[in-house]
Amino acid sequence: MNHLDPMTLPSPDPADPASLDSLLSDDEKEIRGAVRQTLDAIAEPHIAEWFEQGGIPNIRELTRDLGSLGVLGMHLEGYGCAGMTATQYGLACLEIEATDSGLRSLVSVPGSLAMFAIWRWGSEEQKQEWLPRMAAGEAIGCFGLTEPDVGSDPAAMTTRARRDGEDWVLDGRKMWISNAPYADVAIVWAGTDEGIRGFVVPTDAPGFSAPEIHHKLSLRASATGELVLDGVRLPGSAMLPEARGVKGPLSCLNEARFGIVWGSLGAARSSLETARAYAKDRVQFGRPIGGFQLTQQKLADMSLEYIKGYLLALHLGRRKDAGTLRPEQVSIGKLNNVREALEICRTARTILGANGISLEYPVIRHMNNLESVLTYEGTVEMHTLVLGQLLTGEAAFR
Repeated sequence: MNHLDPMTLPSPDPADPASLDSLLSDDEKEIRGAVRQTLDAIAEPHIAEWFEQGGIPNIRELTRDLGSLGVLGMHLEGYGCAGMTATQYGLACLEIEATDSGLRSLVSVPGSLAMFAIWRWGSEEQKQEWLPRMAAGEAIGCFGLTEPDVGSDPAAMTTRARRDGEDWVLDGRKMWISNAPYADVAIVWAGTDEGIRGFVVPTDAPGFSAPEIHHKLSLRASATGELVLDGVRLPGSAMLPEARGVKGPLSCLNEARFGIVWGSLGAARSSLETARAYAKDRVQFGRPIGGFQLTQQKLADMSLEYIKGYLLALHLGRRKDAGTLRPEQVSIGKLNNVREALEICRTARTILGANGISLEYPVIRHMNNLESVLTYEGTVEMHTLVLGQLLTGEAAFR
């Protein structure tokens, strides 16, 4: 029995009141620190400006820096990928999104969607052609599933691929595609006479274009576009040979959702820490506002939700590393952590008052970004119904 007197133990770090760091290995802390150090150097000083101007001017250089850091496809094995654990990947996503959700999309869309699709479902030739370049940041990938009129029901997609001799010809539209305007390769899902199939589409193929979507008020540092496919002719080898039906794209989405479970906590942590520091410095009625009970209640509630979200993410990470993570459990994490992260950002905004809407602080930027994260890779409604089906055994999607 441990007879240590709790009153003699060191006080917890106010930035980590539950001592969550004690749950991580030295390797995990080292990777987290390396990601944080790199982002502080290459992105943090510029991210507010990139958000305000609606894009990253040096996107190719930044992507190569991320490739050098090893975070592109970092949880995949071989082909130049780092082969890190799922938990290490999650911690990296947290640190990246603590800078900006758009940057995390720049990492997770190529890695968990485009690269994973090729790694899991592609031919050896496709893997050799694309994965090493994408892992190094020399090529950027995007993932074409959502359509202008088809979101949560991918089986209803209207993009089609038809055989023409030994070739495939693709026609259709995809919408709200992260990285599309500067991608070198797109993973496009299309209906065929054999069911839904995936295709590796070089973006310089005749008939392919990716016009950028403007006037966004969320994820402004991330380029979003439409994929237009007008008679895009591809060789038979462009098809992902192992992917059939909706299982292919849904498996990729599950990988991306896992990164979101962690990444959303980064936005929450940044906003929480900003609010905590502000409450200690901002003086009203002759004292710091952190000394008032209502402000302390806000900070305490925000901290509790962050702690619970972190413990959930870590639990899911350990299960994924053990090979026991179920898709329904990823839905639990995505549903809870994004929803609570958004609430943390909104509450932090109230502590900062009018300063909360200024880009001099990260809070409104994180809050706006999370409005997109809340609905992409599965809406609140869809993840709610996934959990509901698990609890009742009844499918309520239709």
